[in-house]
Amino acid sequence: MNSQLAPAGDRKMTSIFERYLTVWVGLCIVTGILVGKMAPDLAKSLDGMAIHVNGAPVVSIPIAVCLFFMMYPIMVKIDFTSVIQAGKSGKPVLLTLFVNWCVKPFTMYAISLFFLGFLLKGFIGVEAIDFVKMPFGLDLPLGAQHGAGTVVLHEGVKMLEIPLWRSYFAGCILLGIAPCTAMVLVWGYLARGNDGLTLVMVAINSLTMLVLYGILGGLLLGVGKLPIPWQALMLSVAIYVALPLVAGYFSRRWIIRNKGEAWFKEKFLQVLTPVTISALLLTLILLFSFKGETILANPLTILWISIPLILQTVVIFGLGYGAAVALKLNYEDAAPVAMIGASNHFEVAIATAVMLFGLSSGAALATVVGVLIEVPVMLMLVGFCKRTAAWFE
Repeated sequence: MNSQLAPAGDRKMTSIFERYLTVWVGLCIVTGILVGKMAPDLAKSLDGMAIHVNGAPVVSIPIAVCLFFMMYPIMVKIDFTSVIQAGKSGKPVLLTLFVNWCVKPFTMYAISLFFLGFLLKGFIGVEAIDFVKMPFGLDLPLGAQHGAGTVVLHEGVKMLEIPLWRSYFAGCILLGIAPCTAMVLVWGYLARGNDGLTLVMVAINSLTMLVLYGILGGLLLGVGKLPIPWQALMLSVAIYVALPLVAGYFSRRWIIRNKGEAWFKEKFLQVLTPVTISALLLTLILLFSFKGETILANPLTILWISIPLILQTVVIFGLGYGAAVALKLNYEDAAPVAMIGASNHFEVAIATAVMLFGLSSGAALATVVGVLIEVPVMLMLVGFCKRTAAWFE
């Protein structure tokens, strides 16, 4: 998400969308629940507009459109020629890759499993269940076991019945394997970090995600006894990362060549800011309109999911920031390194959860909670960074 940023001496978000993102998300929760109560068939009808493979709905077209408009402005902002120069800042780049891909997915797995699968399982409901999509291409008979799920007929469609906590767990896993390539541009800026390095790390993580997101997703979902829809994972990466990445790269080149770099930055990018966040908010309304009954029946659901997500954010930030101190990085490089690991790429996580498990799944709800906690927690960590800048030379 782009931001309308203040001059370097007074780094603040001036975009009303970004300054009050938590408020907008809260309003979307209320709006979505109200829509679900007043027009319960609306979200189902929209989710029914899908691309089908072997008779199974694989890609929700409305969600795909919304997610493209979320991702495209992020990708078009990246100058991929700067990736070649990343070697000049070797230590910070290697540190962020290590934290994001060798540490973060596994700490998220462990923390969310401990809280959702053990500590909070009784509050979520030991017997509570969720219905998730069957992996497309898989046609099992009713009553068959697949991972931790059982094949059942739900509203006339074969689905997997799994424990509700495992569905939330799946959403947490999808968040944990998605390092931020969007709002981290804002968090690094507000923390007075190195904006050029942040863009380099965003570009590198976007390219790395093309390879590792599906692999780590399949591995950790499988260990968690959840369905492993390999084809859908790969398709998700192609649609929600590769497509906007390619579109952003070529459109950026075309616009700069024909309109100039100044017009691109001062006019084009600013127009995209409200479009991006509007697409995110519309997606949230759709998700909550479908999960309204679950939330009203158990209003503490969001609290249970948020506990491991907040703890994970703080732990990963602490690891990245502490490692930056140990490696003697300067503050301007250390702040974005810690921020990019702590925050999550919730756009891709939401889209993947919807594609793999369904718009009404607990997994989709868990990824949305990631949006809800992102802004207040990351702003807290931005403040911590600025207060501890003296730790660095």
